[in-house]
Amino acid sequence: MAEHKPPFEPFIPASSKLRELTPLPLVVGTLLGMVFGASSLYLVLKVGLTVSASIPVAVISITFFRILSKLGLKNATILENNVVQTAGSAGESIAFGVGVTMPAILILGFDLEVLRVTLVAVLGSLLGILMMIPLRRALIVEQHGTLKYPEGTACAEVLKAGASEESIAEASAAHAAAADGRDAGQGGKTIFLGFGIGLVYKAVMVALRGWKDVPEKIFGAGLKAGSVSAEISPELLGVGYIIGPRIASTMCAGGVLAYLVLIPAIKFFGEHIPGPLSPGTIPIAEMGPHQIRGAYVLYIGAGAVAAGGIISLARSLPTIWSGIRAGLRDFRGGDKARGDVPRTERDLSMKVVLVGALALIVAITLSPPLHMNVAGAALIVVFGFLFVTVSSRLCGEIGSSSNPISGMTVATLLLTCGAFLLIGWTAPPYYVTALSVGAIVCIAASNGGATSQDLKTGFLVGATPKAQQISIVVGALASALILGPILLRLNDSATVYVPIAADQRICAPAEEIGGSREALAGPQAKDDSGTYRTWHKRTAEGGEPGKYLLDDAGCAVYLADPGINGTHTTRPDGSRVTKFDAPKATLMSYIIKGILNRELPWGLVLIGVMIAVVLEMSGIPSLAFAVGVYLPLSSSTPILAGGFLRWLADRAIERRSPDRKLTEEELAAEGDKSPGVMLASGYIAGGAIAGIVIAFVAGLFGDLQTRIEDWAKVHNPLFEGPWSDSLSLVPFALIAGVLYGVAARAPKRAS
Repeated sequence: MAEHKPPFEPFIPASSKLRELTPLPLVVGTLLGMVFGASSLYLVLKVGLTVSASIPVAVISITFFRILSKLGLKNATILENNVVQTAGSAGESIAFGVGVTMPAILILGFDLEVLRVTLVAVLGSLLGILMMIPLRRALIVEQHGTLKYPEGTACAEVLKAGASEESIAEASAAHAAAADGRDAGQGGKTIFLGFGIGLVYKAVMVALRGWKDVPEKIFGAGLKAGSVSAEISPELLGVGYIIGPRIASTMCAGGVLAYLVLIPAIKFFGEHIPGPLSPGTIPIAEMGPHQIRGAYVLYIGAGAVAAGGIISLARSLPTIWSGIRAGLRDFRGGDKARGDVPRTERDLSMKVVLVGALALIVAITLSPPLHMNVAGAALIVVFGFLFVTVSSRLCGEIGSSSNPISGMTVATLLLTCGAFLLIGWTAPPYYVTALSVGAIVCIAASNGGATSQDLKTGFLVGATPKAQQISIVVGALASALILGPILLRLNDSATVYVPIAADQRICAPAEEIGGSREALAGPQAKDDSGTYRTWHKRTAEGGEPGKYLLDDAGCAVYLADPGINGTHTTRPDGSRVTKFDAPKATLMSYIIKGILNRELPWGLVLIGVMIAVVLEMSGIPSLAFAVGVYLPLSSSTPILAGGFLRWLADRAIERRSPDRKLTEEELAAEGDKSPGVMLASGYIAGGAIAGIVIAFVAGLFGDLQTRIEDWAKVHNPLFEGPWSDSLSLVPFALIAGVLYGVAARAPKRAS
């Protein structure tokens, strides 16, 4: 029973007065959180996934402060490094929530506003943090030994390995004897090496057109319209390495089903149908693989993802119930007298939680972009507590990487849209209201899960919970403020303005024309400095639905195809554009539209649902597979390559320790602390940051970029030509070889 357990002894005892919440670590952590938040947003828009930032941030912090100590400044204590990783990990979790939900506004046919995105990010992050304050004792302390929190535990091991001499002197006797900081210092060098490789590789490939970024093979007779392709980017290789072979292969299997089974089957059965087959708008005989995917397979994938998320949520219902009971018990416990509470048990006051929750209800109610009343705001807070509890417990049981945040968001949207349907809120403006509810809850659940991992790390190293909670608030708010502008800029950079032919007259009803005027954004802005009226066309009658820029007569001049989930990949000057697929956001938009306007192609969606059901009946987790069905196969194949490298590296670790007989869980934990994960984290950060920077400056050097691409098409066989698809794999194979070489090498031992 719990009362017979020996008391847990953290690395730094509660009686210690070691430096903790000081200005420099808080600033460094906040800045790193903004960097990793930006890279995570880029990643979630590409493939719907992020990876934990805690360990990379911790290693960078240890390395940074060691360098400062060699320059004559004071080295950070283990508690200060913990403040850095706590503030630094907040950005990644918020970026996931923003990237999963906010792009759906574009897909639903509305403009993406910075104020709305920032407001939702701030409210969601604060809700997640507030709800975790009373839950910390119930989930982190009382469930120690039951809820493992794998990422938090691994991060604590990194911090202990990199502890300064001052920290070791303050540590409890048992922990001090085992402390050794050399591994973490080496890990910092490895992360920076990976960052440099990822940055240079992505810049040469994308900005300089050094080689083809998506080699592809389309099959002919026998497997007509089937295709295989790979987006050979360092960040996707790194993601595959970190998530491991099981999830990577399951995800890629979903892509194989879509591109080598469903698309060829649709082509085989449909190419002799003379006219368009709804929801497609042209005959299947005229469609290529990507058009078939856009018209039919996306809906199948969306149904599979929705079903997979709901099944994952249903499977965790016992966890939900126990978490709710524990959370309510902790709320009823009230605010203890704090004078005699040990340092390691001092949380922010329960008054902060209650006042903060009331303030959130008021803020949500009074925010014009959210169009919410008091009852709806209170419902958001209740949903937030429910799903933060679920998220935290699931993170403790299965880790952040497997936490079905998207499934919780789907459940929130189903409940919200169902309520809207009952009270008659079905007009298009309510789409955005429903999405805002889901977005706040999604960000709260995502941030709550990440916060619980941070609090677990703090529990193990002996941190002050109050100091961590303050750090999380600062880091989360800073990241929330920058993610909106970054999201809009990424969308603008890949937006294509498609000119409307003179003979294709598309004019808007006067009552549907927007009141403000808008100029072109992104690289095409240099070719047309005019301003236009706007119209969101919501039906396919008389022309493609979407956002149009209109002349003064109300007739369309351009179709503004968004960078996120758009379909036009070539600009009028012939330059190619890589769109952001935003798979989870697309799913959210389908759910909202399907329920509120009853116009979803339910036949295709239900096929996806049954795919998920068949997988679950076969004992295969359906969510990762379903995401693979929805994503382009080109996104899943480099993830599979990374997962395969992780499998090889884990076998090398196993061979080095034949006497230890590691279980699969222990082997995974060893791998999570290996140089391979550090290098892969660097690949992710370097590749994603390069992608963001290239997107931001695309409009500044549009002519130069076009000239580079034109030159590469003629003179560079790796970019264009009969062998370009094969030759472009050589640079990717080189960075994959470096990753395996670093991952498989034996770590340096203490002398």
